Amino acid sequence: MGLFDFVKEIGQKLFNQDAEAAEKIKGHIEANNPGIAGLGIDFKDGVVSLTGQASSPDAMEKAVLMAGNVKGVTDVNIDGLRAPEVTEKVEYYIIKKGDTLSAIAKQFYGKANDYPKIFEANREVIKDANLIYPGQKIRIPLG
Repeated sequence: MGLFDFVKEIGQKLFNQDAEAAEKIKGHIEANNPGIAGLGIDFKDGVVSLTGQASSPDAMEKAVLMAGNVKGVTDVNIDGLRAPEVTEKVEYYIIKKGDTLSAIAKQFYGKANDYPKIFEANREVIKDANLIYPGQKIRIPLG
């Protein structure tokens, strides 16, 4: 698993200086509580390293996306994050200019009205189904 890449200039701005990045990103993840016990965060040169125990594969994936969709983050390393084995197939998608959740749902599921599946799977990184942005990485549950 290891390393997930993200776009550094895209995402929610949480910190102004690298020295405060780990604390701010940890607070951001804990505030949305995806299910990580003993969450630890390290930040160096744009790379966030996560440690702890995820209660589920979904919790791990959500923590990765929450950390990665922060402005200034280029990669998320999960070598120190333990999680149960993945049972659901998930694909990651990078939002492009002009995308809507309905269009993405049509592409992956064949029906635009299935967009709530995508919204629910990404509730921690998408607060409003109408407010997504190019470069944002989301998860698409396929199973």
